[in-house]
Amino acid sequence: MSIYQEIEAWLLAHKSNDKLQSRPFVTLSYAQGWDGSITTRAGESLALSGQAAIRLTHQLRSLHDGILVGIGTVLTDDPQLTVREWPGSNPQPIVLDTQLRIPKTARLCQRLDKTCWVFTSLHADSALGSQVEINTLATDAEGRVNLQEALNLLWSKGIRMLMVEGGSTVITAFIKAQLADALVLTVAPTLVGGYKGVGNLDLQCKSQLPKIRPLHSKMLEDDLIMWGDLEYQS
Repeated sequence: MSIYQEIEAWLLAHKSNDKLQSRPFVTLSYAQGWDGSITTRAGESLALSGQAAIRLTHQLRSLHDGILVGIGTVLTDDPQLTVREWPGSNPQPIVLDTQLRIPKTARLCQRLDKTCWVFTSLHADSALGSQVEINTLATDAEGRVNLQEALNLLWSKGIRMLMVEGGSTVITAFIKAQLADALVLTVAPTLVGGYKGVGNLDLQCKSQLPKIRPLHSKMLEDDLIMWGDLEYQS
């Protein structure tokens, strides 16, 4: 069985389980170097994955109903968040953008197949155009869009499987809130020495650290792919 088949079977098993009932199943997916860095510094884009791993990322997108990124990723990478390297449907694009900084020139605001859902704390008119839907939500203790409310809204909109691609602030927030259920990590054969994919989780002792169980791993050309369910400690 290829790694593509293994990961698809693993995800589809979660989809059929549908145990959460009130929010989507959340899969974190990103690429890093061997030292845990995802880029050289915050605000800079760095492509780490090989072509086969990029195909895997696009396969993952096709297996989820929605795909979420933070505004930092939009401003840095201007992504399309589509399925181009794998057969399948494009997931619903979602952007966490507390202060509504997304430019109307962003490619996510220009797509004809999907309206981009922007989750923000601000009330706004339709200045971003007809391809953007603004959803105003409450903020959390850190002044960012409340993730639990965001997931509840996504569930009500029919999103059952959600893929989160980053960046670091968003990945860290989902883990801190214990709202990420699974992780698919690409480890590129390089040392970056820069900005880490997971930031400070504000944990007090080793026993509180999240674990990945069971952990699966496989080489995909030069990249190491690791995946598994996230398990949180009380």
